[in-house]
Amino acid sequence: MPADVFTAPLKRPAHVGENWIEPHQAEYGATDHAIWNDLYARQMDLLPGRASSAFLAGLDKLDLAAGGVPEFGALSERLDALTGWTIVPVPMLIPDHVFFWHLANRRFPAGNFIRTRATFDYIEQPDVFHDVFGHVPMLTDPTYADYMQEYGRAGWKAMRYNRLKALGALYWYTVEFGLVMEAGEVRAYGAGILSGPSEVVYALTSPSPNRIMLNVDRVMRTDYVIDDLQPTYFVIESFRDLYHQTVERDFDRLYRSLGPGFTYANTAVIDVDNVVTRGTLEYHLRGGRGSGASPA
Repeated sequence: MPADVFTAPLKRPAHVGENWIEPHQAEYGATDHAIWNDLYARQMDLLPGRASSAFLAGLDKLDLAAGGVPEFGALSERLDALTGWTIVPVPMLIPDHVFFWHLANRRFPAGNFIRTRATFDYIEQPDVFHDVFGHVPMLTDPTYADYMQEYGRAGWKAMRYNRLKALGALYWYTVEFGLVMEAGEVRAYGAGILSGPSEVVYALTSPSPNRIMLNVDRVMRTDYVIDDLQPTYFVIESFRDLYHQTVERDFDRLYRSLGPGFTYANTAVIDVDNVVTRGTLEYHLRGGRGSGASPA
């Protein structure tokens, strides 16, 4: 990155190069594989009928039900044959510009560790289960795979304009917490929803959150919640629609019009919204996760 562009001051571990890729995938033991298998089984009790068909098809194509943490080499071979993507192990959250560079070259960085039993239900940094189970099956869909590459290509432009928060909101509301219409019903495709037991039920069936059809300009002006269930979800018509809404948008013009902060609260419904479901926001009005409020 040019010297005048801000990048997050993350300390790079000594054993990784400037690309932040680990020399090899971690060696997982029996306890680690058992955690993966239990996480997998828990999610698969919930996802049929709730996850997008593209995600469920991706699980089958990649044979993620084989048991245990997948070996990245074999997984990458299968994925590369489908859409040209590979998986690379990284030690932790990596700098934004490095993350964008990997995506632009059709490499998905995956955490090179798995949570413990103590952090089974919630982990702050994305681990190998979130990254591989939550994200990678969607990369078997050609259109979605192209969207992810274009997102990576867009990243450095956002950094040059100092509008990384806006582009981050787009990632949050699509890649992590996106919903899609399928045969007139809403399904989940975002990794943050698909890899956790509470969010997948809440996002699709709770009366609390708003569900609004995606408008890229609107989404990039909208704040988001990092450590709790979302007050608002955005719904796409299809992955082709998602691709066109982003790739065909003049982001230079958009970034010049954006302020440094968000325009809309994460609970807001505004007059231009195409609302699928206007939520009661009861969960968040009661205080959210810290209050013990029920997400149902």
